[in-house]
Amino acid sequence: MNASRLVAIVLIAAGVLALAYGGFTYTTKTHEAQIGTLELSVQEKETVNIPLWAGVAAIIGGAALLLVGARKS
Repeated sequence: MNASRLVAIVLIAAGVLALAYGGFTYTTKTHEAQIGTLELSVQEKETVNIPLWAGVAAIIGGAALLLVGARKS
């Protein structure tokens, strides 16, 4: 398997996941204060939304890369 085919498959998989989930969340932890042995921390959930057009563009780009790679072989 050559590199262009691998990149194309990864792009298609990422596009399908972007369309299926629409985004992802992660938690950031910040240490606000430490007084002696007492430590106060804050956890915040951050959400990243992936636009619909980005998922579709990744799928189309991956498919085009597969087609171009197939024509060269």
